[in-house]
Amino acid sequence: MWRDFPDRVAVATGAPALVYSRHGYGKSDRLEGDRAVDYMHAEALTVLPELRAALDLENVVLFGHSDGASIALIHAGAGQWPVRGLILEAPHVFVEDITVASIAAMKRAAETTDLVARLARYHDDPARAFWGWNKIWLDPAFRTWNIADYVSGVRCPVLAIQGADDKYGTLAQLAAVAQGVAGPYEQVVLADCGHSPHRDQPALALATIARWWHNPINKFV
Repeated sequence: MWRDFPDRVAVATGAPALVYSRHGYGKSDRLEGDRAVDYMHAEALTVLPELRAALDLENVVLFGHSDGASIALIHAGAGQWPVRGLILEAPHVFVEDITVASIAAMKRAAETTDLVARLARYHDDPARAFWGWNKIWLDPAFRTWNIADYVSGVRCPVLAIQGADDKYGTLAQLAAVAQGVAGPYEQVVLADCGHSPHRDQPALALATIARWWHNPINKFV
């Protein structure tokens, strides 16, 4: 679903990129059961460290979108593995009413249209990919999910990008990141952009990433 955007980021930064689908998505292993409230913690504190160890990835800048951005924050904030920087698109630090309402609307769309079937071009198991995400976010137990404690542990440079028209989170999410991280922080809010800057405003998102990457204060080059 990212199309050629990772390739363009690699060219713009001059850095190699490893792109992978998390558990339950794309062609990665399918979900065996329902996601738990701590599923992003499991991805950040167990799966990603195992992936990094298997591929000997020490010198990394993590780039994540939505749940992926939250996973990157948890991983970096845990302080157990070296992370040189974070690029975060539409991160979630806590659960907002607007997020729940939009995910509930997606549930209704999935029940009344061919939305899930259309995801088959991207996922081996589109039903589990969609409902695994949708069900846990709408679970009342998930309303207390919050990763502010991990955000406060982030020490590396951070770039946060969000669309001004994001229906899955307000700018309060970026404010929570800005208030928590200790390293150099920059945020950019893109006009005429929804939840996925890499899809809605790819040229602007790419230019923002390239400028940030080559800023001497971040010491990536």
